[in-house]
Amino acid sequence: MAHDIIRKRSDNRQAARMPDYDAFRDRFSWEDERAKIAWLSKDRMNIAHEIVDRHVVEGHGNREAIRWLGRDGTRKTLSYAELRKETDRVANLLVDMGLKPGDTVFSLLGRRLELYITAIGALKAGCVFCPLFSAFGPEPIKSRLQIGDGRLLLTTLALYRRKVARIRMDVPSLTHVLTVDGESQDTTSFAQLFERASDRFDVRPLSPEDPALLHFTSGTTGKPKGVLHVHDAFVAHRATGRLALDLRPGDIYWCTADPGWVTGTSYGITAPLANAVTLVISEAEFDTAHWYDILEEERVAVWYTAPTAIRMLMKAGTDLAKARDLSNLRFMASVGEPLNPEAVTWSNEAFGMPFHDNWWQSETGAIMIANFAAMDVKPGSMGRPVPGVVAGIVEEADGRLVETTTPLAMGELALRPGWPSMMRAYIHEPERYAKCFRDGWYLTGDLAMQDVEGYFWFVGRADDLIKSAGHLIGPFEVESALMEHDAVAEVAVIGMPDETAGEVVKAYVALKPDHTSCEDLALELLAHARKRLGPAVAPKSIAFRTNLPKTRSGKIMRRLLKARELGLPEGDISTLESDEV
Repeated sequence: MAHDIIRKRSDNRQAARMPDYDAFRDRFSWEDERAKIAWLSKDRMNIAHEIVDRHVVEGHGNREAIRWLGRDGTRKTLSYAELRKETDRVANLLVDMGLKPGDTVFSLLGRRLELYITAIGALKAGCVFCPLFSAFGPEPIKSRLQIGDGRLLLTTLALYRRKVARIRMDVPSLTHVLTVDGESQDTTSFAQLFERASDRFDVRPLSPEDPALLHFTSGTTGKPKGVLHVHDAFVAHRATGRLALDLRPGDIYWCTADPGWVTGTSYGITAPLANAVTLVISEAEFDTAHWYDILEEERVAVWYTAPTAIRMLMKAGTDLAKARDLSNLRFMASVGEPLNPEAVTWSNEAFGMPFHDNWWQSETGAIMIANFAAMDVKPGSMGRPVPGVVAGIVEEADGRLVETTTPLAMGELALRPGWPSMMRAYIHEPERYAKCFRDGWYLTGDLAMQDVEGYFWFVGRADDLIKSAGHLIGPFEVESALMEHDAVAEVAVIGMPDETAGEVVKAYVALKPDHTSCEDLALELLAHARKRLGPAVAPKSIAFRTNLPKTRSGKIMRRLLKARELGLPEGDISTLESDEV
């Protein structure tokens, strides 16, 4: 919180949209947002109609919808009119195969164009769409297909042979496997069915409460949670795309999220297309020079990426960014885990504007708290609640949850239920779902604080909190302090058992390429942390690691570090991306 406030840009046109946050919030309502939807009929809607067909009906069919960049240098563009026809083909394809409204369509692909048109086509047909990470192994794939009653899977021949063939008999609901690069004895060619299908389809009119999207989150136990969202979630996707990401019709927008993650759907498909932008999709994985190429050559206006990627760009320094023509870039936002203050300050220097952090979960379905373009940015803060969202810091008092009004008091971040994209279920687990709600609040499991100006500050997951000699220590505070040191690229902090203090802080540190781990550097980092945080909060030991274990969405898995350190069960690690600890 000691970092200088970054003042909003005086030339930002967002000010005309929300010049006064408090006044805008007071007059905002979700019902007004619903009134902007082009209902298919009375009380009937469909996300797919809103994000594709509506634009064609309203005369914007020639506008570029998708700009797909292949890893081999190929590119393909689709207008909204062309996207309508391609997604109509997919919808007909699914209906011809016997899929019915409510059936679940899974994908196991990277950023292939077929994934995006299938997601929208499935929604048109009234099916539920669920993306999976292509890096999943057979067991995580099997468990998700079983929990989600998967009826159809879209994948590649290689992924099918390596990961799906051996578990297919364990998923009796899986009647169809389509492969995008040919067919085999056990799979059907997506391309052949696609070419034969009609490009005219009447979008199924559905109830706002009909299921639409299914996402899985890792649990601390071995069983993932299936988070179900309904078509009404689109109302929040559309509004938050406009308010939190500053999306405007005609923008060139790039969301770097893997489609297997909830962000890759909510803000990689529905929110941008709802706001009539051009969606850039890059099939290739992270590469510093290539990413700067995309920003410059595609003339990206709005960029949504993850803290892990931002920290990797930081490693390369500011010169690479300053050497590019990024004059079209207007707004940058971060998602996945809290963004360290140092990264916000660095981005303001490198790009002439800060990354705007925001907070949400798979369970919330959409951004809940954000640093808006029309507001000053406090580096390290999540920002303020999206209009229509009521957030608070709650604590236990006499057996009930009460909202604290004390500035910077630490407690659990909670939301008042009722926003459109709130999850409707953990599928097949009603008791687990019910435990998320108590005394009129949805409990997020995150610890946070709120300052006098209404900005929220992340402390850590409730189960990550470190209790040392009477002090409650949030790992994010310690990690951010260590990140200020020039040698540090990434940090993860856990609590280790201690006979005297109860727990002591241990930090795992990944260094920048031009630094080498040694005892002297460890002592220097410990001294830096003690000076910055004081001896009660600073780590007592440093462990150097080449990489830290992360999910594919970029979240550092502190619980995995602790489990391995103490020999405890590791829980669900199916979303693990890097595993060198």
